[in-house]
Amino acid sequence: MTSRRTLLQGAVLGAATALLPTAARAATAPAAGPVLRLPAPTGPHPVGLRTVHLTDPTRTDPWEGGAREVMLTVLYPARDVQGRPRVPQLTPAAAREFADLAPLVHPGLPTPGTVDWGAVLTHGHLAAPPLPGRLPALLYSPGGGDSRTLGTSLAEDLAGHGRVVVLVDHPGDASQVDLPGGMRDTVLRGEPDPATFRTMIDTRVGDLRLVLDRVLGDGLAGLPPATTAGIYGHSAGGTAAVSTAHADRRVRAVANLEGYLDLDPLDGFDRPLLLFRTDGFDGADCLTRSWAGLAGERALLAGSGHWAFTDYAALVPALQAAGLVTSATRAALVGTADPAARLAALRRRLRGFFDAHTGCARSARR
Repeated sequence: MTSRRTLLQGAVLGAATALLPTAARAATAPAAGPVLRLPAPTGPHPVGLRTVHLTDPTRTDPWEGGAREVMLTVLYPARDVQGRPRVPQLTPAAAREFADLAPLVHPGLPTPGTVDWGAVLTHGHLAAPPLPGRLPALLYSPGGGDSRTLGTSLAEDLAGHGRVVVLVDHPGDASQVDLPGGMRDTVLRGEPDPATFRTMIDTRVGDLRLVLDRVLGDGLAGLPPATTAGIYGHSAGGTAAVSTAHADRRVRAVANLEGYLDLDPLDGFDRPLLLFRTDGFDGADCLTRSWAGLAGERALLAGSGHWAFTDYAALVPALQAAGLVTSATRAALVGTADPAARLAALRRRLRGFFDAHTGCARSARR
C-alpha cells in the first residue's frame, strides 16, 4: 500500500541493520569534521533533562517477548542549571549505531567516521532542579524506525516555555535504543506487511498510555503529576498519537506531523487536532485523502521535506555547509527553506496550539 510505504520510510533501518557486516559496525573514531549544534530553545526557562526506563509487566513485548520496556527522555523547565552539564543527544553506543545506519537509511548522509554524532549536545541540563509546581505535559512519538532523540529541538523549545515534554522510544521499532540491558536495534526488515504495521502502531499506543499513566498519576522522573496531557508525533508517530487520543480521553489535544490517518476509523474524534504537513512530501495526495473529513487545524511547512519536523532540519543544512552532503540530499530530506525561519515558524505554531488546549507554566502552575 503506497501510504504505508511512504509512512514507514524509516523502517528500512531494519534492512540496513541486517546488511551491515560485523567489521563495519565496530566502533570507529570519527575523523575531524564539523561541530554540529542543535538550535537553542527560545523559552524563558532553562531546560532540565532526565532519562527514564519503564517496564510494563502487564504487556508482553511483541518483538522479543518478556515484559515490555520503553526508554524516555524527560525535558522540563528548570529552576537552576548551575553545575549541571548539558547532555549529549546520543549515548556513545547509540552514536556508533547511528553513524553506521544513517547513510544506509538516507543515502547521501556522511559515511561512518566522518561525523562525531556523539558530540552533538542537547540544551538539556542533567537532572537540574525543576520549577516548583505542577505543569502540563506533552508526549512525543517519533517517526517509523526513528529514535526519540531526533525530536530534541522541538521538545526543548516546548519545555523551555513551561511544559514537561516526554520523548518516547519504542524498542523493536526504533532504530536503536540504549536500554539498561544493552543496545537494542530495530527488528524491521524492509517495508512492514499490514500485520507488522498493525502490531507496531498498537504497541506504540500501549507505550504512550503507559507513559500517560505515569505522567498523570504519581509523576515521572521525580516531577509532580502533570495538570494536563497532550501528544504530538511525526509520521508513524503522528498515526500513533491520534490513535492514542482516540482511545484515551486523558489526551487533551494532539498534533499530527505528517502522519497518515487511514489505519482505523476516527468517527466521533472530538479532541483539538493539528494536522501539519510539508509541501515536499512525496505521499501528499494519500496523506490529504487520509485526513479528509477530520475536523482540525491545517498547517503547511513551506519549502520543506518530510524530515523537516525532526532534528535533521538543522543538522542536514549544517552538513551541506561543511561539504558533507549535497544540495540534492538536503532538498530530498528537509527541503530548501531557511532552517532558522522554518524552525521558528514550526515552534510558534506548535506552542500556540498546545498553549490554547493544554496550557503552559504561566497558566498551569499550582
